[in-house]
Amino acid sequence: MEVKKTELEGNKVKLEVTIESEEVNEALNQAYRKVVKDMELPGFRKGRIPRKVLEARFGKEVLHSDALDILIPRNYSRAVEESGIEPIDQPEIEDFHIAEDEPATFSAEVEVKPEVELGEYTGFEIEREEITVDEEEIEEQLERLQEEHSQLASVDREDVQFGDHVVIDYEGFVQGEPISGGSAEEFVLEIGSGDFIPGFEEELIGLEIREEPYEIDVTFPEDYDEDLAGKDAVFKVTIKEIKEKEVPELNDEFIDEVTEFETLEEFKEDFRERLLEHKEHHQRHELEDEIIEKAAENAEIDVPEKMVESELDNMLQQMAQNLQSQGIDLDTYFEYQNLTEEEWRADNRDIALRRAKQNLVLEAIAAKEGIEVSDEEIEEKLAEIAEESDQDIEQIKGFFQMQGQLESMKHGMKMEKTIDFLRENN
Repeated sequence: MEVKKTELEGNKVKLEVTIESEEVNEALNQAYRKVVKDMELPGFRKGRIPRKVLEARFGKEVLHSDALDILIPRNYSRAVEESGIEPIDQPEIEDFHIAEDEPATFSAEVEVKPEVELGEYTGFEIEREEITVDEEEIEEQLERLQEEHSQLASVDREDVQFGDHVVIDYEGFVQGEPISGGSAEEFVLEIGSGDFIPGFEEELIGLEIREEPYEIDVTFPEDYDEDLAGKDAVFKVTIKEIKEKEVPELNDEFIDEVTEFETLEEFKEDFRERLLEHKEHHQRHELEDEIIEKAAENAEIDVPEKMVESELDNMLQQMAQNLQSQGIDLDTYFEYQNLTEEEWRADNRDIALRRAKQNLVLEAIAAKEGIEVSDEEIEEKLAEIAEESDQDIEQIKGFFQMQGQLESMKHGMKMEKTIDFLRENN
């Protein structure tokens, strides 16, 4: 195979490929074996027509299309590898020629990754703040822990007070007509939570438990549902029970009961270390982002629109996966946000452009600095994944190969090594 590469405008490359006649003849033979299976001619059994008879009856061109389907994909892949280009789109195949005992030719025009003119990417001075863990942060975590293990208990008194949890039955009316969805039984409402219509909770303070319902007058806010916005309403409310939140005492016994630690001090020290580690991890990523952004700002690149669209596709796919984990699909999300996918893509285009540019810069730095990922590092990564998932390494490797994810993993590891290089040199 011979390849001639010509660089065109707009990050495009033209590959003119010539394929040896021996390979052409083999492809024509394969095409014949495929085509003849379904051919019928008087005097011959189905699938048993000799090639010369087939070509004489239907013309030699009868095999050309299938032979080209065999030749072009594999030779295009070889041509891409030999010419050292990185396509970012499907090629346009043109000028193909094929004939028995002759070299075949075709041309492929394809958009490729743009050249990156790197600027400065080392020696930046990035300000790093000292990381600390305040006692207030630890106290907030302890309060959350107490809150998680709090319980509601009935109280002896009859009157409702601020902070109580009241068990009520209620039914709402506007101009004497029941409100759709405006009723409930055994509803638990925290007084002061602001969960109900403004004024409703305040009206319950001081009232007592009784079988006869109270009548509470309220006005729906102007920004409420359009059918009820600004309207006066009457709620018939029966107070059935009053409860208080019992917060457990914060001591060694409580910590030993609800955590894996025996004492309060052990819990606090562990939380302090984990929070410090979390803050350091977060700061590290912020610093890395700032370094990458500076390196990208110093580089000159004409980012192809195709790469921006691909980045938007990746962002959309990631968002869809995150939403799916919450039981929400994309259509529902867009409907709730009053957005179309086209509007979302327009809103996020600048982010996608910045990410695409940063990815190109990282790849260019990796190439310039000779940063690579060895087979041993791939094996170590697969072994780590296998250990974490409690599976055999060969199973993991087979899965990655079957899914075509080994190259993607290798690329990701190379980018991680490049980011490590940037962090160490800034």
